[in-house]
Amino acid sequence: MPKHFFEDMVKAKRLSRGIVPKEPELKETQEAEVEEIKRETKKEIKREIKTNPSKNKSRYFLWLVALVSVVFCFFAFSFLFSRATITVNPKTEDLVLNENLSANKDSNNNGLFFNLVDNISGEESKDIQANVQKDVSYKATGTVVIYNAFSPTPQALNIDTRLEGSNGKIYKTQTKTVVPGMSKDKTPGQVEVGIYGSANGPDYNSAPLDFNILGFKGTPKYSKFKVRSKTGTQITGGFIGKVNVISDADKASALAELNSSLKTKLLAKATNQIPPGFVLFKDAVFLSTEDPIIPLTADKNNNFTITLKGNLYGILFDEQKLTKKITEDRLDNYDGSDVYISNIKDLTFSLATQDNLSFDNLQNINFNLSGPAKFVWRLDEDKFVVDLLGKSKSDFSQVLSQYPNITSATLKLSPPWKMSIPDEIKNIKVNVNYPI
Repeated sequence: MPKHFFEDMVKAKRLSRGIVPKEPELKETQEAEVEEIKRETKKEIKREIKTNPSKNKSRYFLWLVALVSVVFCFFAFSFLFSRATITVNPKTEDLVLNENLSANKDSNNNGLFFNLVDNISGEESKDIQANVQKDVSYKATGTVVIYNAFSPTPQALNIDTRLEGSNGKIYKTQTKTVVPGMSKDKTPGQVEVGIYGSANGPDYNSAPLDFNILGFKGTPKYSKFKVRSKTGTQITGGFIGKVNVISDADKASALAELNSSLKTKLLAKATNQIPPGFVLFKDAVFLSTEDPIIPLTADKNNNFTITLKGNLYGILFDEQKLTKKITEDRLDNYDGSDVYISNIKDLTFSLATQDNLSFDNLQNINFNLSGPAKFVWRLDEDKFVVDLLGKSKSDFSQVLSQYPNITSATLKLSPPWKMSIPDEIKNIKVNVNYPI
């Protein structure tokens, strides 16, 4: 009880008796009576405990039950949320390869096969400053249409067939061609062909012309085979004189740069078309380019725009079958386990011969794969987890001994005092440290 409460009681008692002690005596008397009241209160509490023992036992029992309940719930939740995390280091082996292999384009055979990546085409352009003056002479060029009003029979014309223009100049056809015969309704057959002036210079530049085929002169065909400039075109490009041109060194450098950038661009396009499970080695990519397109004269800024067009071809392999072939040849005592080569794309690929290589009819190839290779054994994680279900912590090493494709592994149980692995798959997590 508060001290002032006992003091007020004593004070009230003395006042009721009409006694007013002196100040020192009053203080001593109050303290003595307070101590007396405290002793009486303690005695009263003890009597209460003795007279109602069952009430206090019930209170202690309730506290004990609460404590046991808390402990039970703690352990229950611990087992309910028990987890196991296993970290596995798979078996690996490093070898240096130098394998001579062969493959067939027929995927139905039992050996290695390959597929082709093709029809990947594109172009790259680059502006080059003209920095050299040079004496040049060019022939004028154009396009004509040749009409066959002579007969239904097609007429073959050799390359360099001479044509006499209405300007009196002689021109020649750039290619061998065949002029179709007349149709049944007498419509003349026709064909387009490129022509060029028989001599260099601007004298052969011209607006559209009519032509005769000199080889037919003096025959009935002469008047029946009509030749005219293609509608909307002129004969241009004839030139003799000094012009600004690209130096040979700059031209070679520009073409090398265009070749590299075109190959990179087309390879990125081809990579997006590689089906899952196949590998395209960086050295198994081949770029076929056309002759570069370089204008005869510089533009108004004294630049030449060089354009390079090309097609990219690539040789694809089934990664799983290629790995199995290499594994069988190189790994001692190989037991057929699931093995992969983590850095297979970094191996160096080279064809046995690239002379006269044609991808249009490529059926068989001999090639070499070389370089350091890391063989990695895969783990059947589902089977591994099933084998661990409900096992004692002390049995973990025994389970590991049944997996030769595991180099080492660690087990972490939660809560820490758990002595067995959970018996439900969802409560077990396996992390395999596969090499990247």
